[in-house]
Amino acid sequence: MDIPLYLKAIILGILEGATEFLPVSSTGHLIIANDLLAFTGEQAKTFDIFIQLGAICAIIWHYRARIGQVCASLFSDPAAFRFAINVFIGFLPAALLGLALHKTIKAQLFNPITVAGALIIGGLVILVIESRRRTHRVEKVDDMTWHIALKIGFAQSLALFPGVSRAGATIMGGLLTGMSRSVATEFSFFLAIPTMFAATFYDLYKNLDILRPGDFEILATGFVAAFFSAWLVIRALLAFVARHSFKAFAWYRILFGSMVLIYFLSTAGLTISL
Repeated sequence: MDIPLYLKAIILGILEGATEFLPVSSTGHLIIANDLLAFTGEQAKTFDIFIQLGAICAIIWHYRARIGQVCASLFSDPAAFRFAINVFIGFLPAALLGLALHKTIKAQLFNPITVAGALIIGGLVILVIESRRRTHRVEKVDDMTWHIALKIGFAQSLALFPGVSRAGATIMGGLLTGMSRSVATEFSFFLAIPTMFAATFYDLYKNLDILRPGDFEILATGFVAAFFSAWLVIRALLAFVARHSFKAFAWYRILFGSMVLIYFLSTAGLTISL
């Protein structure tokens, strides 16, 4: 048993769960963590994809009662049907654009410099949005219209650019359409379920040839770590946004993005000099 490898799996799983639903970009954190832990290559890419499933399952577990109620009354309760349709509409833009641009994004944009830039710019955008005076027109997820869901769906598609943060894009999109912070955050969680399932299974399908039977225990370790850390973060974030703005996350993004940029630029300079 490779103890250091299992420890890396736990650390990365916790990091994925802790950052996936915060507006801080899990991609940016995993890129630098993988580099610092010397956990890179094809196995690391597959691992990073797989542990997202743990984070998704945490949402499903947290909202299991609501999801069960919607499924049970989908065709008998207009509110449940409208909710499901809104989630589907919000999912479509990122799904269609992701299919069309997947190869280009993976080949051209998945690098530390672009991620760091997206982290910094995203932080500045959050500060601007949070500084605006807003009127809350949507106080419950059930009050959403399909127009609002579509706008948030297009906002979510911005997260196809690595480092933008899916959670950050959807929550900020929700705020701009008149949602309260709590409702925007909650809808971001629900929208994550089909979006992340689709993206994760698509990536796993494209990388089936890389998976090996011996990888199962490492993948399972990361999955469990991601599940529990994500579950704790979901509960904490809902409590946090009820009383605070997202400005703290914006400043964190700017600081972390700057650190990522300095780290990888200095590493690249050292490599060239050597």
